[in-house]
Amino acid sequence: MERGNQGAVRVLALDGYLDAHTAPHFENAIQEEMQGGNLNMVADCGRLTYISSAGLGVFMSFIEEIRDAGGDIKLAAISPKVYQVFEVLGFPALFDILDTVEAAAAKFAEGGRKEF
Repeated sequence: MERGNQGAVRVLALDGYLDAHTAPHFENAIQEEMQGGNLNMVADCGRLTYISSAGLGVFMSFIEEIRDAGGDIKLAAISPKVYQVFEVLGFPALFDILDTVEAAAAKFAEGGRKEF
């Protein structure tokens, strides 16, 4: 997984599979970003080809804590195949899902975020 910036927003670029084997790495990355004070994050899913329940669980395990601290996680560039998994589980109601990383980062500037 690669990390970078889009303005003041941290971008975590996922690649390949996000499953029980790779989810702990993603979880550690989110924890490190939070500890570093980076609470506005975009998960770049452009190269994500598969997500399991373990991968989905990482998003769910952090979203409330990040939002309580004033931040958010937005999802970007999800392929139709992976989006179907997110959609079946109701993620579009819980997370901002945008077509591009740039659009997701710009959404932070608007100040809006999804609420539980």
